[in-house]
Amino acid sequence: MNVCVFCSSSQKIDPKYLDLATRVGAELAERGHTLVSGGATVSCMGAVTSAARAAGGRTIGVIPQVLVDVEIADRGSDELVVTADMRERKGVMDARSDAFLVLPGGIGTLEELFEIWTARVLGIHAKPLVILDPWGLYAPLRALVESMYDQGFTRANVFDAISWTTSVEEALDHLEGRVPPLKPSVDELGEAVG
Repeated sequence: MNVCVFCSSSQKIDPKYLDLATRVGAELAERGHTLVSGGATVSCMGAVTSAARAAGGRTIGVIPQVLVDVEIADRGSDELVVTADMRERKGVMDARSDAFLVLPGGIGTLEELFEIWTARVLGIHAKPLVILDPWGLYAPLRALVESMYDQGFTRANVFDAISWTTSVEEALDHLEGRVPPLKPSVDELGEAVG
């Protein structure tokens, strides 16, 4: 399947995040999946694509023209799609992907996550969505969404639409449908909002 990986393009992050992206790219290729990425060679984006190719995997990069020079387009991709803008980039990535994997990242990664997550909650797509978060970067986000549920801002299906994982193998097993999405316990959700 085509797996879209949302991840950091920052070059100021701890090297452990680059190592994680490298492991993800290699494992995707070893399992026979095609990587769909943001089409850049920097930071985690570069690490995930380089590792996927080194392990014999196919890569599709999608990058807007404005970032071709800024982020250094991944001309080594099996297919490099240059879009007019960021909105078109996300649309192409969504359309070309069968599943979504979110690695630790910044506000751009969060934007991509929320768009895909919202579309899944609304029933616009049923593609698997998994967060891989070994070090708890997204723990405050998860707590925030649980609080939103507790206060009636979202429905319980927000939790059915996503899986939270801590290892590469677990994340890919979820993407492949080997493990159903994790549903929070009643204690985690608090009392249902009527």
